Amino acid sequence: MSHRPLVLVSGLTFGDYLLWHWSLNGNHEVIALISGLTLVPLAVTLLWLLVVSVGRVLMGRQRTPRGRAAARPEPQAASPRAGVSAEDGPLPAGAQRSSRRIAA
Repeated sequence: MSHRPLVLVSGLTFGDYLLWHWSLNGNHEVIALISGLTLVPLAVTLLWLLVVSVGRVLMGRQRTPRGRAAARPEPQAASPRAGVSAEDGPLPAGAQRSSRRIAA
């Protein structure tokens, strides 16, 4: 996941907060009103992006290497005996498999 939206929104929020604070102290009422109205949605968006980012980091850490390996099946080595699959399981000593299959 890219962190660009989080960085962009946090920069906009911080800049808007500085503009709002400056305009309140300098008696610039129109700029204070506009920046104050845009500060609330930016702050809510920033909090939402922070929650989503922290959630993704925590979910990524919960995955175990075993869980990731299970998602990707490993290629099976070719069996020296033709027609034998891994599903059939091991053979008892001295037993041989028939290469013929009965159709059901």
